[in-house]
Amino acid sequence: MKQNSILRAEARAALKGKWAVSALFTFVYCIVASIISSISGANYGNEGLMFGTSFIGMLLICPLAYGMIIGFLDVFRGNSLEIETLFSGYKSRIWGTLALKYIYIVLWTLLLIIPGIIKTYSYSMTEYILKDNPELKNNAAIEKSMEMMQGHKLRLFLLHLSFIGWAILAVLTFGIGFLWVIPYVETSQAAFYEDLKAQQEPIIEEV
Repeated sequence: MKQNSILRAEARAALKGKWAVSALFTFVYCIVASIISSISGANYGNEGLMFGTSFIGMLLICPLAYGMIIGFLDVFRGNSLEIETLFSGYKSRIWGTLALKYIYIVLWTLLLIIPGIIKTYSYSMTEYILKDNPELKNNAAIEKSMEMMQGHKLRLFLLHLSFIGWAILAVLTFGIGFLWVIPYVETSQAAFYEDLKAQQEPIIEEV
């Protein structure tokens, strides 16, 4: 399998000439996600209600996160990046699977932080699998993600960790730099998926 340095290089090549639109795409995502979070968490009068509204906000944002992930998968595959892609998760029946994924992550995290992190990486290919296999329902894509990520969770974690220097630089720009760092990370993760998929094609195709 490809080294993380190669995945990052492939991501940069895919983003060449698309950095500006990628930054705009990320900016729209951040604005919409912030609006949803603000509206869903507006009532702070009761802790139970606050948790409930925050959880609802998370469920409302997860299709948006799907659009973000799929948008940069399109970029890696050489396609144009359209703002409409950001909202594609709301038009699809995949919302139920995405909700299950985040519910499982929350439940594991409530149990212990470390299991929650491990499960987050186990489920991390779910959106990509749904993009390529939209007919999958309920837990099917989540289970396929778990199969794909067996033995590869640490590799993806190290890929994410390799961006820590860029993240620090982005913080020093008062967060503005994240408009370029996030596309870099997301496109690199798309490269990771494509590499993993190439090694495990039978797992993806088996429905």
